[in-house]
Amino acid sequence: MTANSLSISQEYPLYITSNFRQINVQFAQEEVYSFFIQIVHTMSPDEVLREFKALFLDGLDSQFCYSIPGIYKIFLDDKEDDFHNTLKRCIYIIINNWKTNRKEKYIQKLVNLFVIVDLELKPNYLPAINICKSWLHNFINSKDYQEINLFAAKYDELSKGHWANRYTSYLLVAQSVNDNNPKEQQEATRKLYRQIKEKFKFELAMYIARSQSAASSTTRYKNPSVLGDNVLHLIKAIVLKKGMFSHENIANIFIKQTQEQTLEEFKKSIEKYLFFSVDNQELVKTLRQQFAETLSLWKKDYNQEVITKELFLRTCNRVIDCLTIENGKEPSLLFILLLSQGHSFTLVIILLKTILICRNSRRHLEIKIAHLIRYYEKFPEDECKWVINFMEIFNITFAIYTENVEYNLIKMEEEQSSNPHLNLDAYRVFSQMKVDKQK
Repeated sequence: MTANSLSISQEYPLYITSNFRQINVQFAQEEVYSFFIQIVHTMSPDEVLREFKALFLDGLDSQFCYSIPGIYKIFLDDKEDDFHNTLKRCIYIIINNWKTNRKEKYIQKLVNLFVIVDLELKPNYLPAINICKSWLHNFINSKDYQEINLFAAKYDELSKGHWANRYTSYLLVAQSVNDNNPKEQQEATRKLYRQIKEKFKFELAMYIARSQSAASSTTRYKNPSVLGDNVLHLIKAIVLKKGMFSHENIANIFIKQTQEQTLEEFKKSIEKYLFFSVDNQELVKTLRQQFAETLSLWKKDYNQEVITKELFLRTCNRVIDCLTIENGKEPSLLFILLLSQGHSFTLVIILLKTILICRNSRRHLEIKIAHLIRYYEKFPEDECKWVINFMEIFNITFAIYTENVEYNLIKMEEEQSSNPHLNLDAYRVFSQMKVDKQK
């Protein structure tokens, strides 16, 4: 099969007309995937769209159609799931290529093909045609199709609508590591995730710079968070923790001091490390005790084992579970207690300190954040303000501490007040790209 041999929609009826119930579905799927991989590299986007439409959509909305469209014959033997997965992977083969080659505008055209097809079931149609239409209808109303729509939306549109849309990047992480998703979907979601993260990082840096300059336009760079004007004060408070006793330096000290510890000793050390210097020690005392008790019960049989890299990682992942969502379904008690008592910033810092000692736990944390979003998205925004507040602080804190932009706080004027508390208004935040020390 070559790109010059025209349409698979023309060839497939010949391929499957004889005894189609005995066809090796997997082999047929691979043929379809190979076809789309080939044409997406050799044909124009408009030609690819025509081929896609001819294979999956044409023939379903005509009352004069008395035969089943070729591709559907492969799956009609009660294989709706196989059809669903085949259609999904073909779409991601196309999307992945167009994202790579900056042809994103055609993705919207691809999505629009499903909008214009007539999927109404009609009694005078061939029964099998109605079955095919019902399958397509089910696909359009599936979570998979909702995820596909993320790639058709412009960046500014991703944050519109439901409040959970503002945190799409974490939902993409969950997709990218799900082995049940085709490799093309995993790759495409990783690309879109990085694109959204880079956009947020840039907008945050530009907003900080512009909001501190009287000469700058206040409308040119918008606040990428929903925290309002208070976000700059929050950013200064986050950046303030630098120098000898910065979170990074303390994390490095912790790693060195715990290298030869047993798991039991490490559990106690990490509890002290995470809650060290946390504000409102009395308020979090009960929470800290509960955290220690929960962690102490985990892997008790391994308590006398010397901590290894693998055990280090698994312990940090377990810490994240205790602080976010333990069973994959509901938020942990510690998460609810910390946020409901107004300790969003405390929780974010504890999670940050976990990642600073174990960078490989970052992906695990982001997946847990995705699970939290999925859990709370069924509630209206008014009931989720404390969760949204946590998400905003989380986004900003991790952009400052874990990305390749360095933020510094510089004093611009002498403080006139004798107030012992630091006057953050006397300081300005400056950002610059971090230098790769390995180069």
